[in-house]
Amino acid sequence: MAISSALWSFALVVGLLTLTPGLDTALILRTSALGRRRRAWGVVLGIQTGTLVWGAFTSLGVTALLTASHLAYTALRWIGAAYLIWMGARVLRDSFRGLPTADADDSSLAAGADSVSGGWRQGTLTNLLNPKMGAFYVAVLPQFIPPGADHFTMGLLLTTVHIVIGLLWSAVLIGFARVLQGRLRKPQARRLLDRITGTVIGIFGIRLALSN
Repeated sequence: MAISSALWSFALVVGLLTLTPGLDTALILRTSALGRRRRAWGVVLGIQTGTLVWGAFTSLGVTALLTASHLAYTALRWIGAAYLIWMGARVLRDSFRGLPTADADDSSLAAGADSVSGGWRQGTLTNLLNPKMGAFYVAVLPQFIPPGADHFTMGLLLTTVHIVIGLLWSAVLIGFARVLQGRLRKPQARRLLDRITGTVIGIFGIRLALSN
């Protein structure tokens, strides 16, 4: 896999995950909907700080692991494929069952002034204390590091792609918070988005499992 192909493929995966409503989306939408623009941007910067930390630590760990054993790389590839397939299947299952996505507690947004620093602390803690972020990076990030590439440098480059996509989508969320929040609460729109996302992620996981 060439570096450009790895970047585009990773951008597709994290782009779909970023667009899927979740804890971070709910946190940004609700903070912005309350009229706290500075705090909302602080939340965004905090979330991306957490993403950078996850990416850096994962890149360091993967570097040592992949250098020591080719078997470890194969194991990580299968883990990454299984994780993507499981995630896609769960999103599809929940969309057909009509299960809601867990959101942040309203009380967490009710407290605190409209400050960037307060939002940054909240966003950073939310991201770093989310075990799904760590599981995603540990299981998936190694699959997009081309053979011969420096693992740490490439890992940070992939993480940067994730951060840029997150910043762009967060700007859209903040700018159209009230409109988007109303649309995402519509059952039909939510189910359609979940089914498209779940299908694409599942297909990508199957391709990853079948790849050499």
